[in-house]
Amino acid sequence: MNRRIIDGALRVVPAAVAIVGLCGLYEGYRRMGIATDDKWPVIGGDLPVKTNAITMPALSDIVARFFEPQQRRSGTTVLEAVLQGSWYTLRISLAGFVMGALIGMALAIVMLRSKLLEKGILPWIIVSQTIPLLALAPVIVTWGNRIELVDWQPWMSVSLIATYLTFFPVAVNGLRGLQSPPNHSIELMDSYAATRRQTLLKVRLPGAVPFLVPALKLAAAASIIGSIVGEISIGLSGGVGRLILAYAQQAQTDPPKMYCAIIGAGLLGLVFTSAVGSLERLMPGSRHRSEMSL
Repeated sequence: MNRRIIDGALRVVPAAVAIVGLCGLYEGYRRMGIATDDKWPVIGGDLPVKTNAITMPALSDIVARFFEPQQRRSGTTVLEAVLQGSWYTLRISLAGFVMGALIGMALAIVMLRSKLLEKGILPWIIVSQTIPLLALAPVIVTWGNRIELVDWQPWMSVSLIATYLTFFPVAVNGLRGLQSPPNHSIELMDSYAATRRQTLLKVRLPGAVPFLVPALKLAAAASIIGSIVGEISIGLSGGVGRLILAYAQQAQTDPPKMYCAIIGAGLLGLVFTSAVGSLERLMPGSRHRSEMSL
């Protein structure tokens, strides 16, 4: 129990320190700009970002805005709106993450079959990531509207965009992980007349965990990004992506509110990535690795 508490603290403390550090840099830069009239001290020259109340509101104003109503005579605070939007986006991202992880692992297993398949599929997987999301979103929506087998909903298009960003790191790192076990381990399984499936489950998948955990963390962050971009691109309301766009349109008159939505999106990605990272303990071979490290 004490070990788990220590491990949990070691995961939380660096993130907390990073957040405090970013807040300190933000506020320090803002105050420096105010004191020097947006000039670099000593060396002179204009600062890259102006430090007026519109572009860089005070942190205290941003925090206070979370607990104020969205609009006049509104019973919903900005914090409640951001939490509701983040929950909606998280569910869409989770669907895209699961689909992307399954597709990525399936591609990795297929490419593992032979070098010919790897050379034929892997380049196309890499090329797929060069297509801009803004160009892909309308295509996915158009395809979805023409599907007659299911009642296609707009959120499914956003989830598919998240899937598109998610499968890539899982496929690439998954392949490298499945290829990582030493030859003598594979030869030992062959000497036992083990099938490919048995070798995959007993040797290759446990050996791939150190490669898969970082890939899944990256995929989790990518799924959040894909969902937010998808929500903005197709105009899906209810999520934090659309909330960012709506608040950005009011940035001239209410700058702190826009920052509230941006902070909510950042924290959503941090929480989701951390949650996915904690799944390492449930993966094959994780218990053995933890015992070896003690």
